[in-house]
Amino acid sequence: MAILSALLFFLTYHPIWSFPLILLFFGAIGAIVLMWRKGRSGGFSMLLVGFLVGFFNIFTAHYVNALFLNAFGTSGTGVIVYETQTNSTLNDQYVWEYDAVLRTADGRDIKTTFDTMSATTYPLRNAILIPPKGETFLIKYIPGFERNIVILTDESPYGIRLLMNEDLQPVLKAEAQLAASPANPKFLEEYRQALQNFIDKHGGDPNSPLISAYRQKLESLGKAKQ
Repeated sequence: MAILSALLFFLTYHPIWSFPLILLFFGAIGAIVLMWRKGRSGGFSMLLVGFLVGFFNIFTAHYVNALFLNAFGTSGTGVIVYETQTNSTLNDQYVWEYDAVLRTADGRDIKTTFDTMSATTYPLRNAILIPPKGETFLIKYIPGFERNIVILTDESPYGIRLLMNEDLQPVLKAEAQLAASPANPKFLEEYRQALQNFIDKHGGDPNSPLISAYRQKLESLGKAKQ
């Protein structure tokens, strides 16, 4: 597992360098096929396969790495200790480099680095969600090659905040609708339902002031309906 993790680490963190190596690997297989089949067709197709694998690796390596680490990795924690902006850009945004310290399950501290483009997160999303500097986040890694990590976004504090803020938007929208027309029964029901959905999803923390306030609002709406 450690060797496979190291391979995926290289493919994820060095996709451009990986491209010629993948071509070389499949080219060698093609040459062996040509020798074995004594010049008959089939060997050159391996070069095409290598080109396609190398091309798609540039865009999908971090997804494969994330799925692998989440399925077979060991849980740990990490914290970003230093961040710096580079001169490179991705989607018109500067690429950042990060230095992090990991705490393994057996209590060891491991240093690692990643950047905006190579960061591996789970669940898979078309978004780069990096933890804030200095805040602990949850990871998974393969023992024996701990540098290769996947950040568990939805289980980390910053990811939980992002999810809560996303789920809060329907409540705020329904609340604004009701404020615009307090006598509208449809807007009242939409607000009540939005509050209920939010509480059902995030009501696990009884000490949350927001959840307590929303419970009181929902209760008052129920009494008003009666």
